[in-house]
Amino acid sequence: MLKHDILKKSDKEVQAAVLGEEKRQEEGVEMIASENYVSQAVLEALGTVLTNKYSEGYPGRRYYGGQVFTDAVEMLAINRAKKLFGAEHVNVQPHAGAPANLAAYAAILNPGDTVLGMDLSHGGHLTHGHPLTLPAKIYRFVGYKTEADGTIDYKKLEALAKKEKPKLVLAGFSSYTRQLDYAKIAAIAKKVGAYAMMDMAHIAGLVAGKALPNPVPYFDIVTTTTHKTLRGPRGGMILCREALAKAIDRAVFPGLQGGPLMNTIAAKAVAFGEALRPEFKQYAKQILKNAKTLEKEMRKRGAHVMFGGTENHMIVVDVVKSYGIAGKEAEQYLDAVGITINKNVIPDDPRGPMDPSGVRIGVPALTTRGMKAPEVKVIAGCIDEALRSAGNRKVLKDIEKSVRKLCKQFPVYR
Repeated sequence: MLKHDILKKSDKEVQAAVLGEEKRQEEGVEMIASENYVSQAVLEALGTVLTNKYSEGYPGRRYYGGQVFTDAVEMLAINRAKKLFGAEHVNVQPHAGAPANLAAYAAILNPGDTVLGMDLSHGGHLTHGHPLTLPAKIYRFVGYKTEADGTIDYKKLEALAKKEKPKLVLAGFSSYTRQLDYAKIAAIAKKVGAYAMMDMAHIAGLVAGKALPNPVPYFDIVTTTTHKTLRGPRGGMILCREALAKAIDRAVFPGLQGGPLMNTIAAKAVAFGEALRPEFKQYAKQILKNAKTLEKEMRKRGAHVMFGGTENHMIVVDVVKSYGIAGKEAEQYLDAVGITINKNVIPDDPRGPMDPSGVRIGVPALTTRGMKAPEVKVIAGCIDEALRSAGNRKVLKDIEKSVRKLCKQFPVYR
């Protein structure tokens, strides 16, 4: 457990919530695909005095004085990100992935322009065109879908692009489990005179660890979060071609944000430094192995895995078809045994997003803890048993004991 001596004296109520969350994370298996555990070094950077400093502007071009060390830490983050991904230009200031996407759109689009993005129920993200989001109120989004086997028909995508004439062709996903063909997507964008953009938020760590192909050489703009598989603090980042550098920087500041969070940028620099180490490649490869093990074990038990399987860090299971329960109930059963996942829509889901037909299950966090195939097999058995339990308290309690016993062997913070 981490120490919170000063917090204990200052605010016992907040400390109690923090300790409760630490206990929950230590005793349970975090399997939300977008979550992970950061290192103690990243946590320490987040709690530094850099949080006190306003640093509007960019290194060497700030609006306030006293920027020697903020400039130094931001340049560390930028240069490490460039090295990780081979990017020509990097902006590390976005507070999160959604603002990074919004800034990227603002840099290259005008209100009313058409964007071609992946349909939300087929794996896309809210910021890729969901009608309730701000981008959808500014731009015209057209969704493309996956095929019955979970693949993307790139000939259909090209035909759609020719018909809709988008200003931007957007790749990337929130729950799609297959590998995208970057070259084909970029070529389609070029044919219709559009920009090509990739949101690699979910797989950035797998790209940094050389476990998956790098989209940066193919796209004009690549956005990402800095947490998830990249295992950094919660934040965003934009990588782009040098020709778009000024437009991107202006869209972030002053276009969308004021002062950047310098403590978070310091933590990003730490995480990028960790991702440059040889052991990070082993971690990234192990994620893919663990995800494939999870898929095989769930299939073996009769689970209907969506998109034809996984080629990244997660799987999506149709729990209505597999277990006769909906996503919300499945999430609750697994919560009860200490396995945290999220309910998730499946392609053209007939149910609503608050109680969809599927669940999304990811392995980055358990991989960070050091778990491998033997542990994943045990966890798959626990998931299956819980989903078949019909909510039986005794059954769920017994599974919870097994989960806690396993987690004790793999502490998050030693």
